[in-house]
Amino acid sequence: MQGVSILFDTQNLLRLLEGLVVSTEISLISIIISVIGGLILGVLMSMKNKFIYLVLKICLEIVRIMPQIVWLFLFYFGVSKAFDIHISAFTASLIVFSLWGVFEMMDIVRGAITSIPKHQFESAASLGLSKFQIYFYVIIPLATRRLVPGAVNLLSRMIKTTSIVVLIGVVEVVKVGQQIIERNVFTNPMAPFWIYTLIFFLYFAICYPVSKLSKKLEDKWS
Repeated sequence: MQGVSILFDTQNLLRLLEGLVVSTEISLISIIISVIGGLILGVLMSMKNKFIYLVLKICLEIVRIMPQIVWLFLFYFGVSKAFDIHISAFTASLIVFSLWGVFEMMDIVRGAITSIPKHQFESAASLGLSKFQIYFYVIIPLATRRLVPGAVNLLSRMIKTTSIVVLIGVVEVVKVGQQIIERNVFTNPMAPFWIYTLIFFLYFAICYPVSKLSKKLEDKWS
């Protein structure tokens, strides 16, 4: 198989793994921020306040309608230029993925809370619990079982979507792959095929177990 030797270059493999670590790092930090922010906003959205619900719903739709790549360009090129501040490509990626994740998680939390039977609220209220205590001690623990599969699935989506950060210069696994190909393509014309095939399997090795975990948790806790 012509050109497969490129995969057995230790330096290439190490660089690709380092790039994969960057992709995973962006995803993990973003999902942590997303869970915390999404939990807070999701609780607010599930309360009977039409103004808060409307504002958060509009924000959710704006985040969903705009492609992540547009948000990346907006923060990395637009915001930094408009306010004369330096935003690194890595920081811009964290901001965009966290913003996306927070509002996606918010909707997951809202759905989980609204799916809880009304009598749970009424029973907790009859015990004299305040609204904060009802949410903190009763509703959120019950909703967590419905939240976890969605959060895990969101993590999988984030890992796959991090490939777009290459467009603003983040040296993640796809960018590293491009660099390796550019350095070897003249001596090894099959380099793009083998490198991108390896990148495919690297993503698969991370995302498949995460997807299976999400499905398993969904089946177990649904």
